Amino acid sequence: MSFNKEKGKLGEDIACKYLEDNGYKILERNKTFSRFCEIDIIALLKNTLVFVEVKTRKNDNFGSPLEAITKSKYNHIKQGLLLYLNNCNIKYSSYQIDAIGITLEPTPQIKHLQNVSI
Repeated sequence: MSFNKEKGKLGEDIACKYLEDNGYKILERNKTFSRFCEIDIIALLKNTLVFVEVKTRKNDNFGSPLEAITKSKYNHIKQGLLLYLNNCNIKYSSYQIDAIGITLEPTPQIKHLQNVSI
């Protein structure tokens, strides 16, 4: 496994633990809809379905991990969200897209943006 894939998996593991510690129930990880659309984490917070994009960086020398979520990436997540909702047996009253940025060094730091839109 490449360093970037290992770093990404570590970031997603950290994000899942963080979400669970904050009352989220993890439903799925790495849900792929096409080669352009993968949703890192799908979780439930009370009655809200949450689609989470996780970006992990070793440090912030080249900017915040959250800066890496482009409009194009956001639109792909939205497409995946709509596909997921159309194919889901359970009907959810609300949903949102969250973004989590994780910087690993010097100590792991988590920034969580809830209900983002671009």
